[in-house]
Amino acid sequence: MATLVTFHAHPDDECIVTGGVMRKAFEEGHRVVLVVATRGEAGEIPDFLEEGEELWQRRVLETHAAADLLGVARVEFLGYLDSGMMGDALNTRPGSFWTADVEEAAQKLAALLAEEEASALTVYDSFGGYGHPDHIQVHRVGMRAAEIAGTPVYQAMVKESEFREAMRRAGMEVPSEMDGAVPESEITAGVEVSKYLGVKRAAMRAHASQIPEESFFLTLDDETFALPFGTEWFIHDGSGPATPLGL
Repeated sequence: MATLVTFHAHPDDECIVTGGVMRKAFEEGHRVVLVVATRGEAGEIPDFLEEGEELWQRRVLETHAAADLLGVARVEFLGYLDSGMMGDALNTRPGSFWTADVEEAAQKLAALLAEEEASALTVYDSFGGYGHPDHIQVHRVGMRAAEIAGTPVYQAMVKESEFREAMRRAGMEVPSEMDGAVPESEITAGVEVSKYLGVKRAAMRAHASQIPEESFFLTLDDETFALPFGTEWFIHDGSGPATPLGL
């Protein structure tokens, strides 16, 4: 049994770019560990929170529910605050992940990698998929932690051409936040996860505060959903398997 550690910025991110790999690793007998930098305090506030309930509390519960579906054995939050979108005043508030010392945060993650004797770590590409400060910071912190711990690292990313086509079929415009995305020509490997798309979409539904039934992710027909999410893509520059755990 090997151990896969997936590092993400906010609750729900894990479903989108690595949910299939996580479930595949679990079903093939590996240990899966989810590490989340923040509790998603800056997310959309739904109208179904209980009286006195904070958004972050609901998002933590949703994370554990989704993790159960994806086969996660351990969930850890690093305790940083959600930085909001790029340019938001929350970027610079004390405790935000965007202002975290990269070396300090990397040491925390590296300690977990060493404790778990991690065989592979997933992070995001250098643009964080769509330029979100916390996603970019996941890349910076994760790459450094992998270096400290000597863990093979895989940068997860959505193939932009597939994402654009899915949005076109859905009659939607591609958000400007994707401008500047890492070119898909940098992708070195993909993991075919169409077998797990039902579980992946169920895990998304578990994050109901941020992924409502009317969202892009849940309203796509199965064929269109499979286009950007049926294969999970990675950049891996090191030696060893081209994909996490050789999946």
